[in-house]
Amino acid sequence: MKKEKNVAILSHYYVTDDIKSISDHIGDSYFLAKKAVEIPHKNIMLCGVSFMGESVKILNPEKTVIMPDLDAGCPMAEMASVEEIYRMRETYDDLAVVCYINSTAELKAHVDVCVTSSNAVKIVKELPQKNIYFIPDENLGRYVARMVPEKNYIFNEGFCHVHAEISKADVKNAKKEHPQAKIIAHPECKLEVLDMADYIGSTSGIIDFASYSKADEFIVCTEIGVFHELKTNNPHKKFYEAMNTKQICPNMKKNTLAKAAFALENFSNKIEMNKSERLESAKPLDKMLQMAK
Repeated sequence: MKKEKNVAILSHYYVTDDIKSISDHIGDSYFLAKKAVEIPHKNIMLCGVSFMGESVKILNPEKTVIMPDLDAGCPMAEMASVEEIYRMRETYDDLAVVCYINSTAELKAHVDVCVTSSNAVKIVKELPQKNIYFIPDENLGRYVARMVPEKNYIFNEGFCHVHAEISKADVKNAKKEHPQAKIIAHPECKLEVLDMADYIGSTSGIIDFASYSKADEFIVCTEIGVFHELKTNNPHKKFYEAMNTKQICPNMKKNTLAKAAFALENFSNKIEMNKSERLESAKPLDKMLQMAK
């Protein structure tokens, strides 16, 4: 069906393995945003969560963008407000509102630049403004602040529940069970977890680090969807979860093969956006792509 209808399937690392098996491109949010602009296809199926589908549509208004399930949301994307952005702009001079790509189009329409976990440090460092209001993820914001300490930061009380639930105690227990394992963590984790990590990076960064590392064992502090790529790229290495309970994003798992087939067959679940909001939210995304080059 995807060949017949000239559809490119773009999938995030965290969706299920069967979805990834039919995908044309698999990556983290930055890779997918970039790839959506680069590919020639006029039709795109985005397998991930809603803000990713919105980002693809914002950057490609002339393309048809569909999703297996429009209800696959991201709670963190809702954890900031336009009203608070206005308040911060009135309170602080020389302010840049920096918005993690894991956010709604409404939020993006009111910020200065978007970032991802792979380019946030680079972009914040290059911004001319002294004051940084970082939304919506506080943990990523605090990691950026540690890496770029010359700026002044105002944080928002947002978080990814999957990463925020991984505790220092969890990682200590995992390390006790696997003392030779390297700890690899996503910057959406709390600082107490990042302090224990041998490597901190985006999902794609975590995969690359494990692949190039001479170590044979790893404790993985991110969503378990990444295990498929880790094991495929490194069949002789061992990977362990940081928690005893599953590190799962239930919204990512709403993308199923049956839903993907239905959406392809019927060309349903299209991402539709208000034109003015799309134009405004495109500005910080375009700025991100330029600054991250």
